Amino acid sequence: MKEATNQILQVCKSFFGDIVRIRRDFHMHPEIGFDVYRTAGIVGMELQQLGMKVRKGIGKTGVVGDVEVPGATKRIALRADMDALPIQELGTAPYRSKVDGKGHMCGHDVHTAILMGTARAMTVLKNQLKANIRFVFQPNEESFPVGAAAMMEDGVLDGVDEIYGLHVCPRLEVGQLGLCQGPATAQGDAFDIEIIGKGGHGAEPHRTIDPVLMGCQYVTLLQSIVARNVDPLESAVISVTQFHGGTAFNIIPERIKLSGTVRTFKQNIHERVREKMERILAGITSPHGARYTISYKNVFPLTYNHKECLDKVLLIAEELVGSKNVIFPHPPDLGSEDFAYYSQRVPACFINLGCRNDLKGIVNFCHHPQFDVDEECILWGMAIYAGICLELVK
Repeated sequence: MKEATNQILQVCKSFFGDIVRIRRDFHMHPEIGFDVYRTAGIVGMELQQLGMKVRKGIGKTGVVGDVEVPGATKRIALRADMDALPIQELGTAPYRSKVDGKGHMCGHDVHTAILMGTARAMTVLKNQLKANIRFVFQPNEESFPVGAAAMMEDGVLDGVDEIYGLHVCPRLEVGQLGLCQGPATAQGDAFDIEIIGKGGHGAEPHRTIDPVLMGCQYVTLLQSIVARNVDPLESAVISVTQFHGGTAFNIIPERIKLSGTVRTFKQNIHERVREKMERILAGITSPHGARYTISYKNVFPLTYNHKECLDKVLLIAEELVGSKNVIFPHPPDLGSEDFAYYSQRVPACFINLGCRNDLKGIVNFCHHPQFDVDEECILWGMAIYAGICLELVK
């Protein structure tokens, strides 16, 4: 097995510099949501040049490439997300974003480059493949309705037996791999709330039903749900991320709007949080004679690492980077991932790819305006994907 991993690393290193160049090109030209036409075009052209069967426009703008192995009865899928974020990049790298208000501040440019590099590696090592391989390049991981669901509607998982994904992880040093046992990322919900009172003059609050006051009380009381209704040994997060209301300094508005997210790992906790949120909202508004509306959406299901896939990746990872660099079990992430949709349908494993380098000052977390990665992580990402494709544990 050591000989096989050395061969994988040698192949990946042979075109590592070119894959880094492609990553930097994607980084300089970020695209958002489903509007990833430039990125998808480059991906599609690369896969076609490698001689794959390529399908474009899957899930609106996704790209799928298939490597068919004569006689193979199993199909393994690997997934990368292509979309960037609506964030102004504040980094100083020469390859920083050239598009105002858009930036690859979550590492999807890295994921796309890694999967392109893996496709090249499998072209070189195709005679060693025992399974068919599907390369899945997905749009719109970052917003709802998500790209994974759109691609599944277009049949991206048809005939797939297992699927694997990865995400750069600034908590881990470059060269480390983190693997969760069971839940990997949380169920992610979104809520929109409107509190409707009675507007009036700011100098005469007694003639109004002030929705701002009720909104402030509600934001504070929301935190009591986790503090006093969730077992301290369990995990849950409620975050209000938007609070809108009012038009002038001297007008108490008629209504305010709140939005935010809930993250949980267990269904019973998810249901308890949802029920308590509305009960508190009713309790705050009713005594004042106010009204409310609430829209609660289950956006992301739970990403789950299935044992058969996890065990395979663990063995390959330990051979590749050494057991001391495999962080297992890695704590699950209260962030959410639309890879979850795939993991609910077929056996799956989601990998945390270390990208941090304190000596280089690469320490910022995903979605930070100065986020970046140590690009050496691309090599390890290609290598772990290649090991999965070749099923080195067999």
